[in-house]
Amino acid sequence: MRERAGLSQTQLGLLAGMDPSVASPRINQYERGKHEPQLKTAKQLADALGVPPAFFYTEDELLAQLLLQWNDLSVSKKKALLKSLEKAPRGKTSKKSPSR
Repeated sequence: MRERAGLSQTQLGLLAGMDPSVASPRINQYERGKHEPQLKTAKQLADALGVPPAFFYTEDELLAQLLLQWNDLSVSKKKALLKSLEKAPRGKTSKKSPSR
């Protein structure tokens, strides 16, 4: 998301309120998976990038895309979407039980 936003590691760190002397190294360590940011820092990074914090924690690519779209919706559109999803038939995929 940082690259998509056109930000350097330093710029993102500064936007998230980090000290200039540690901004780039900390973002680098987060991106490489060496360290994980505390929840407060993750929220600050999410705010700086304009994404919901949950985006950083999902391993599901479709959910990540949905979270990005969700973030851009107005409250009324979010409510309408939830209402339509509640009414939609559930397409549960279930494992077939072994034949008897």
